[in-house]
Amino acid sequence: MRLELLQAFLNVVETGSFLAAARLSGLTQSAISRQIQALEEAVGAPLLHRKSPVALTVAGERLLPHARRICQEWQRAQESIREWLQGQQTELCIAGIHSLIAHQLPPVLQQFCREYPEVQLRVTALGSDRALKVLRDGLVDVALVMENPLMTRGAELVVEPLYSEPIQVLMPANHPLSRYERIPWKVLAEYPQAVFKDGYAMRSLVGSHLARQGLPLKAALELNTLDAFRGVVRQGQLIALLPESALVDCCADPDLQVRPTEPPLLRRQVVMVTTSDRYRIPPIRRFLQLAAQLIRQSEVEPASGADPHWPSAGLLSVL
Repeated sequence: MRLELLQAFLNVVETGSFLAAARLSGLTQSAISRQIQALEEAVGAPLLHRKSPVALTVAGERLLPHARRICQEWQRAQESIREWLQGQQTELCIAGIHSLIAHQLPPVLQQFCREYPEVQLRVTALGSDRALKVLRDGLVDVALVMENPLMTRGAELVVEPLYSEPIQVLMPANHPLSRYERIPWKVLAEYPQAVFKDGYAMRSLVGSHLARQGLPLKAALELNTLDAFRGVVRQGQLIALLPESALVDCCADPDLQVRPTEPPLLRRQVVMVTTSDRYRIPPIRRFLQLAAQLIRQSEVEPASGADPHWPSAGLLSVL
């Protein structure tokens, strides 16, 4: 059954005649009559006494409150979607990797709050794989993650590179590897490491890089927060391979040392991801544009492959 049949029924009831209902709907009287007949066939009973003014049958009286409720709900649904498309939403949910949220994201959040004070931001730190899952499940609007082509493929996703950064070695200040200016991978692989838990993209990135060189990953301890990595490495003899942005606070710590590796260098690329339907929403588009501008400005080396068609501020202002 089509919704317009119920609306035609309501129009006839409210106006008291087929002719008046036709004028109200912008249709011919015969078109309204056909719609009422189709509705009566659908419910299996006559709904109106064809007299002047039109009167409801018993079946029509039973249908009337349901028809009103259905049409009202449909109108509310349409209005809700219109408001959503116009950017009239109450919150924006973001999931992202810990290091980006801690260091690069705050200026973006601050500027967004100035421009959209009525939108409440909800930010959750998650591993990349988990952040992409909650995006696909509709629990967040934007994911800021390490690139994983296996998980970011799909016509429903919009993916934009943000920046690329090197992976470096965090160690205690007195660790034997601290004597190297650049640590050879073969030597590094001899030492036990604190690693990210399974399901974190960094764990896969490091493991795959070592495997390509025929080297093992000696995982001695699994962690999932940057503070935990720093604390564990500071107090023991474990090392950790971490992205450069996660090591910003470590360089000034007298109990820690940070070293680059010898080639082949390992890097990670950070991307922002949303869904194609969310990409149409003005606040979400503006957040993505701000992230592209402000985070790239803070990085020495922006990501290669950044889309030249990613909206600029001028373009977003007219979309």
